[in-house]
Amino acid sequence: MHMKKEYAIIGGITLLVLAGIIGFSYQQNNTPGKLDSFAQCLKDKGAVFYGAFWCPHCQNQKKLFGRSARLLPYIECSTPNGQGQLPICIDKKITGYPTWEFADGSREDGEVSLEKLAEKTSCELPK
Repeated sequence: MHMKKEYAIIGGITLLVLAGIIGFSYQQNNTPGKLDSFAQCLKDKGAVFYGAFWCPHCQNQKKLFGRSARLLPYIECSTPNGQGQLPICIDKKITGYPTWEFADGSREDGEVSLEKLAEKTSCELPK
């Protein structure tokens, strides 16, 4: 009987720790980023960010947005094995990463500054 009580206590502690971790993770992922409105505006204005998970320049582009990167109008172009390109990007003739495409059909290749994105979309960059 004594062992069952110990298992129950250990199980209860484990559940509390897991609940804490899940709660912290949820809060981190749902805390607004300072560029949330800017990222949402880019999406609303028809800008699209084409990239690949293995591309260091794409990672740098996302880092500019911090926590707000989750709101970017991002399209993954790479196949899961990193060896090919998905049809959506082949059809759009995306040849390098990152590539930003804007509502007017114009494109910017490489890492694009927040200021340039604001200029191309008329989205207000928070101060």
